[in-house]
Amino acid sequence: MKKIKSSCPVERSLELISGKWKICILWKLSEKNYRFGELKKSMPDITIKMLSQQLKQLELGNFIHRKDFQTIPPKVEYSITKFGKSLDLIINQIAEWGVKNKSHIDLTLSKLGK
Repeated sequence: MKKIKSSCPVERSLELISGKWKICILWKLSEKNYRFGELKKSMPDITIKMLSQQLKQLELGNFIHRKDFQTIPPKVEYSITKFGKSLDLIINQIAEWGVKNKSHIDLTLSKLGK
């Protein structure tokens, strides 16, 4: 039986961009292009497997572009697309909210054991 898609625009949008890492990846790529290793170094808590999965999902959603230089050793670069850039305002507002409410967020995360 096929799942009926929600008519809620928030739920439908979050289906594509939710999760711990996708917004962070988009935020980083909005500033500059990254090679895989650079992106991994800038996000030390993400596993290589998770980063690879998140990048593939973002690429499928046309949020990012993956350029393969067809070289040995392999060189791949990720950049944000115009569609991905359409989230800049929202992501920047989340970042500003995070800075403004850092102490409250830190306290809440410590209560949650994170």
